[in-house]
Amino acid sequence: MIKYEDILTSTIQEIPPSGIRKFFDLVATMKDAISLGVGEPDFVTPWTIREAGIYSLEKGRTHYTANAGLLELREEICNYTNRKFGVRYDPKTETLVTVGGSEAIDLMMRCIINPGDEVIIPEPSFVCYKPCARMAGGVPVVIETKEEDEFRLMPEQLKAAITPKTKLLVLPFPNNPTGGVMSKSDLEAIAEVLKDTNIMVLSDEIYAELRYDSEGNTTFSAIDGMKERTVIVNGFSKTFAMTGWRLGYALGPAPLIKAMTKLHQYGIMSTPTTSQFAAIEALRSCDKEVIAMRQEYNYRRRFIVDGFRSMGLSCFEPLGAFYVFPCIKSLGMTSEEFATKLLNEEKVAVVPGTAFGECGEGFVRCSYAYSIDNIEEALKRIAKFVERHKKIV
Repeated sequence: MIKYEDILTSTIQEIPPSGIRKFFDLVATMKDAISLGVGEPDFVTPWTIREAGIYSLEKGRTHYTANAGLLELREEICNYTNRKFGVRYDPKTETLVTVGGSEAIDLMMRCIINPGDEVIIPEPSFVCYKPCARMAGGVPVVIETKEEDEFRLMPEQLKAAITPKTKLLVLPFPNNPTGGVMSKSDLEAIAEVLKDTNIMVLSDEIYAELRYDSEGNTTFSAIDGMKERTVIVNGFSKTFAMTGWRLGYALGPAPLIKAMTKLHQYGIMSTPTTSQFAAIEALRSCDKEVIAMRQEYNYRRRFIVDGFRSMGLSCFEPLGAFYVFPCIKSLGMTSEEFATKLLNEEKVAVVPGTAFGECGEGFVRCSYAYSIDNIEEALKRIAKFVERHKKIV
């Protein structure tokens, strides 16, 4: 009999499954359960985008595209990036269309990390950074961002973490799971630390359009001197409610994008053609729909933050993405215990903060990418749970 523990690589065996999907899978088996667990817009992809995809199928546009993606789409990505952030990229040499933002993250890491290279990752943050770094042979170096710093990466923390082995900094802002953001002055301070190094930057800007303060998002590559060392990762899932279309992109220096395209070429070939035609329409004509979705998220954001605070839980005010990260330390439970008991007792699914790094202990992530009715009912159930367990403590 084959011993599969001897067949599978030690790296893949050591990497734990996603803590997000665990509770998603559980709630799917429970009647009348409410999930605040998955970061997926509840909006349907705007009709004009769907229509463009349908039309491409009717016209028989079902063949492979160029490995880097349709040139027409790459041109629109570059137009959008310049229009929104004031940074110009060459659609032919500095742009790659990928299967979601996650593929772009994986490609960038695998193209620059040699065994033993260190990857600085601020946490709490999205679940894929550490596994991707490890699968590329890198060594994750975690920086714990703190609530008192609004979960921002502080320049003195970055400076202290840099060693001669540091190859890459991940900048995951606006942040999943905290909703924390970085201002232009914050990014300039980070740039000052990096300017005399050879450290590359992976700027994950998938939530760039979902920011609720007056400043709005600033791409890291727009900071003086940073474009040559930065790969921007973005996509269509969050901004345009296109999660199932599986489309993202990377923008960066031509030599890096060329290497990433080579790896993409052998592993993927090209992204879904129908999705690419739909994405062209999204970038050209859906600004109003994006604004409307952002306004609705902002309403839900204020509603859910007020809800947690009214039940006596400390809740950092997120200014980006569509998550809140309430602190549950006052209940005397671990994050895992809280999430498990809440699901079993009140049928509400949230994600333990530890899914996003050990420093997420004492917090849970709740998505407000759900209808206000679902959020309201979930808050009622959570309030009952909190009141019951406060008495126990």
